[in-house]
Amino acid sequence: MIHHLALTTDWDNAQKAGEYRISTLGRTLDQEGFIHCSRDLTQLHTVHTTYYTHITQPLLILDIDPTGLDIRLENDHPHLYGPLPLTAVTATHPYTPPGE
Repeated sequence: MIHHLALTTDWDNAQKAGEYRISTLGRTLDQEGFIHCSRDLTQLHTVHTTYYTHITQPLLILDIDPTGLDIRLENDHPHLYGPLPLTAVTATHPYTPPGE
């Protein structure tokens, strides 16, 4: 299982489009070339602390089954090369920073 931190609105848009194409905050798959993911929740919390603390919109954790996806480990972070099929997302959870 790997994870991705997503704006709730981006996930809602993906459900309408049939796939998720956001790489990271403010960047699409087409712009970045891959979708940033986290190997575990500790790494995901570090991503939040580093890049998302100023965001006031609701965030979600996408739990992703990497089976059959083009996932490559780069700089200790899994990257998904290609769009994220909705069927690969096994669950979503509201993101709450540790300690809140």
